[in-house]
Amino acid sequence: MSDMKPYTHKVNYYETDKMGITHHSNYIRFMEEARIYFLEQIGWGFEKLEAEGIGSPVIALTANYKKSTKFPDLIAIDIFVEKLSAFKLTFGYTFKVGEDVVFTGTSSHCFLDEKGMPVMLQKRYPEMYAKFEEFLVKEA
Repeated sequence: MSDMKPYTHKVNYYETDKMGITHHSNYIRFMEEARIYFLEQIGWGFEKLEAEGIGSPVIALTANYKKSTKFPDLIAIDIFVEKLSAFKLTFGYTFKVGEDVVFTGTSSHCFLDEKGMPVMLQKRYPEMYAKFEEFLVKEA
């Protein structure tokens, strides 16, 4: 697996609830921010995907809240490819504040062409598929 610097998100005051804790719904947005960062780092940002006529909807999510975060915590988000197949990609996320893991999650995506038909990434975009493979976590 290739290394990538974690994406960092500073918790904003408006992202907290009345108790001063980051509202749980924001973690899904932070996952998207990290995913956009990841795609930009591998040279396949949303602008390029859209120019190629590729859509990448979220088809499933998992969210595991470990510890609360609050304003103005800095959350370092590691993102990696957990699963990769011809038609589907699953990203894994680990959020940390300092050394403490505060959240883990996944988001699964398919790829669709401009007509809404599934795209077989390895065949149609082998260079993008190869980039995803670089970040695939191999099970020991």
